[in-house]
Amino acid sequence: MSEAVAVTLALGAGGALGAVFFGGLWWTIRKGVASRRPALWFIGSFLVRMSLTLAGFFIVTGGSWKRLAACLAGFLLARLIVTWLTRTPEADRNAPVLEVHHAPRA
Repeated sequence: MSEAVAVTLALGAGGALGAVFFGGLWWTIRKGVASRRPALWFIGSFLVRMSLTLAGFFIVTGGSWKRLAACLAGFLLARLIVTWLTRTPEADRNAPVLEVHHAPRA
C-alpha cells in the first residue's frame, strides 16, 4: 500500500475515532446529568472512550508519524463536526436554566 493511501485511511480512521469519542461524550453528558449516579456514567464512559481511542491510534499509526498526524487531524475534524451537530438552538441558549441538585441537603 502506498504511503498516500495509508495517510488517507489514517485520516478517515481518526475521524471515526473522533466521532465515537466526542459522540460518546455528548451521549454521556445527556445520560449522566439525569442519572442518579452520574459519577459512574462519567468515569465509566471516560475509561471506555479513552481505551478505544488510544487503542485505535496505536493500531492505525503503526509507528508512522505521518499517519499519526493524519489520524490526529481526522480526530480534531470530527470534534468540530460533532460540536456543530450537537449544538443547542439559539432559542434554547437564552432560556432559563433549571438547576438539578444531586447532593443531599444538610
